Amino acid sequence: MDTELEKIVGEYRRLGIDQQLDHDKFYLYSIITHSTAIEGSTITELENQIMFDNGIAIKGKSLVELNMNLDLKAAYERALVYARGHVDVTVERLIELSGLTMKNTGAEYHTALGDFSSAKGDIRLVNVTAGVGGKSYMAFNKVPMKLKEYCDNLNAIRRNHGDMSMQDLYDMSFDAHYNLVTIHPWADGNGRMARLMMNWLQFEYGLVPSRIFSGDKEEYIKALVSTRESGDLSIFRRFMSDTMIAHIRRDISAYLESIG
Repeated sequence: MDTELEKIVGEYRRLGIDQQLDHDKFYLYSIITHSTAIEGSTITELENQIMFDNGIAIKGKSLVELNMNLDLKAAYERALVYARGHVDVTVERLIELSGLTMKNTGAEYHTALGDFSSAKGDIRLVNVTAGVGGKSYMAFNKVPMKLKEYCDNLNAIRRNHGDMSMQDLYDMSFDAHYNLVTIHPWADGNGRMARLMMNWLQFEYGLVPSRIFSGDKEEYIKALVSTRESGDLSIFRRFMSDTMIAHIRRDISAYLESIG
């Protein structure tokens, strides 16, 4: 029996919403806009469309916001190449994508163990906490090994994608998101990278990609924290599925209203 997510995605496709002219381009712009909005960007989908398509900087927006969106677009364009090529997920590719994501907004760090740059996608050489008074993320010296394990495990699962249902594929992408942000390999940009990795897999297997709107931020963070504290991946999977269902229903309603 199809899950609720599979049913609503089926309806979305039956209506041909994803077959409209420039759907893929504008949907990608929407993904980028909402991923940066989670990090504080105030640039809208329409403003990004103008900036991406016409190269026009949006007045009244900070250089950080402009670069955040332009850099993430470059990272997604590279990830789409990887998705279409069905290449392995590797530490080197993740570093490359992180470097693209943080190219113009990253920082240089100088530590007792050496220098590193988030603008180049370098793996962090410092420990980080999950907010004031929060638990620390994984110790930095464990990150390289855990990131290699992450890639190896994900590639092993991907080899069996032909035997997986649509819900299974979505769950794989949600788990990839959660596991990457839990490792927290970088000093900056971990949320954007985790969402990008999720979308890479969704693009690769022909799924309608997930978006997390700024209005979802509080529940999104709560789902990540609850999953981390309990070790129960079903919490984050359920949040992501429910959020997708709500967003796709909204898109279907807007589409039906637009065609009368």
